[in-house]
Amino acid sequence: MPQVILISQVPLPYSKIGSWTTLYDNYLSNHHEIDHIICPKPERLYSGIQYQFVANSFSMKFQKRISKNPYLGYLKALEKILEKEDKFIIQIIDNFGIVKPIIDFLERKGKRSQCYIQFFYHGFSPFYENFLGRWFFENINEMVVLTNDSYQAHKNYYTVLPIKFSVLHNGVDTSKFHKIPDSEKIALKKELKISNKKVFVWCSQDRPKKGLDLILEVWKRIYNHEKDIILLIIGADREIKIDGVSFLGKIPNNDLPKYYQIADCYLFPTLWQEGFGLSLIEALNCGCYCIASANGGVSEVLQYGKLGKLIENPNFVQEWIDAIELFLNQNATNNFAVPQDLYSMQNWNVGMNTIIQNAKKSLS
Repeated sequence: MPQVILISQVPLPYSKIGSWTTLYDNYLSNHHEIDHIICPKPERLYSGIQYQFVANSFSMKFQKRISKNPYLGYLKALEKILEKEDKFIIQIIDNFGIVKPIIDFLERKGKRSQCYIQFFYHGFSPFYENFLGRWFFENINEMVVLTNDSYQAHKNYYTVLPIKFSVLHNGVDTSKFHKIPDSEKIALKKELKISNKKVFVWCSQDRPKKGLDLILEVWKRIYNHEKDIILLIIGADREIKIDGVSFLGKIPNNDLPKYYQIADCYLFPTLWQEGFGLSLIEALNCGCYCIASANGGVSEVLQYGKLGKLIENPNFVQEWIDAIELFLNQNATNNFAVPQDLYSMQNWNVGMNTIIQNAKKSLS
């Protein structure tokens, strides 16, 4: 039976918050099909998994400099595993740069035909231009993307696309991120001293592509005539005073659900081709009405408007103003029930195992 090798540039488990590392943490703590992990040494290890740690000693740094191969430590770790079995599935996550060194290494060792390479891509748009993309896709076996729309973007861009594709939506822990009864929501608002107001939430890293500046401009215009509203900013801590805005800074992941659960509307003004939008599905599962940019995979996540309001031209301030005012005037809410397994970690785990099992069939 083929062995499965996961190659990660970050230590697993990962002590900080990250979308795919959180998903893998849940997966590797439950029923999984990973046999080996190659990564920098973490603070703790998953039981039942064989590790090969990527050395970062002075000697290794010197060898990488001489060989001009920044991935030499990964190749040495991989070599130790390849000696033990005959067939392997190699999972690579978002690291385009490591693919060619691994392909060259496997060919030198006469192992390429015995290895099935899966590349997991958490972006949306094609990474390589058309010509370079041909080499990449001719040398891996499968690409796993977050949405069907991402696959369509690749299919429409590349002249030649000679590999398998699979889709694996992101997932969240639905035991934490879930809707609460109205009575609990009212009590939680009182506890957080936000009673009698419509609560809006923005949650992300404070980077230009995440659209915070745009939303703050939108908010200033709306707040001129709408006073019974408040905007909670999570993940950014700017030292400025804006009426009706509360900067909460970074919030521990375990505390995030209650802010989504008290919110009436979640704003997701991404200004780039978003791969999926993890915070969007966190808010969605907590019962928030979502207003989001129709960028990248977001439209598919919100089922093209069935699960929220999509802003077709998200760089236009007025479109956000119109959407928020319509929400306030119509007192819109998410009356639908999001299927529990739609964007759940449990469903992600099942999907991952299915992708691995199909790869094993291809190698047999």
